[in-house]
Amino acid sequence: MTGLWAALADLVVPASCAGCGQTEGRRTFEVCARCVTAVEALTAHPSRPTPAPAGLPPVYALGEYGGELRELIIEYKDRGRHRLARPLGALLAQVVSRAVAGRGPVLMLYVPDTPASARERYGDHMRRLAVAAAQRLNLIGRDALVGQPLLARPKADSTALGIAERAAAAREAFAINRSGLRLARHAATRRAVVLLDDIMTTGVTLATAAELLADEELEVSACAVLAATKRRLPA
Repeated sequence: MTGLWAALADLVVPASCAGCGQTEGRRTFEVCARCVTAVEALTAHPSRPTPAPAGLPPVYALGEYGGELRELIIEYKDRGRHRLARPLGALLAQVVSRAVAGRGPVLMLYVPDTPASARERYGDHMRRLAVAAAQRLNLIGRDALVGQPLLARPKADSTALGIAERAAAAREAFAINRSGLRLARHAATRRAVVLLDDIMTTGVTLATAAELLADEELEVSACAVLAATKRRLPA
């Protein structure tokens, strides 16, 4: 991760740290030194919600959805700090390396934004992260490509939905991008396929996307996310 935060040196320093909000003290551009240290100390690990939805591939996460990591994701995703795509993408590359060990080539697919969300965010936030992750992996000598076989349909807010309701909504959330699917199938003949998202909550979105891709003869080896929320069975 050396130099990734400092790579934003030519840009105007924001008024506050994206991780903790502090406005005083030394910062490496977007993020203060304390928050950089906290996030870089996280180690990618297997993560699985309880209960896990059927069809969910192995999932690896950088950390729990909380603290500095949560704030960085929110600032990047919903508050317009697009410059964080590069360091967050590099962190996501670490998760991909843990999810698919070794030095073999990888094809990274991602859960896309809906058209409305992409407009609000001035572009698909997961595509930016996927491209940054691929650039990081290629920089360290691992052949990585990004594919887009999925499109997101407009959908209602699922925040208040239960697990069964989320599953039903997720089945209607995606469509196949036929041209992207053809390219992804061709690339996947000699690459491990990893499905990316920023946050895993119930795992339904990842499971649904993976099953849809499997139906199109594109098997997902593993999923990689920046953060995972805690999911437990009811008492």
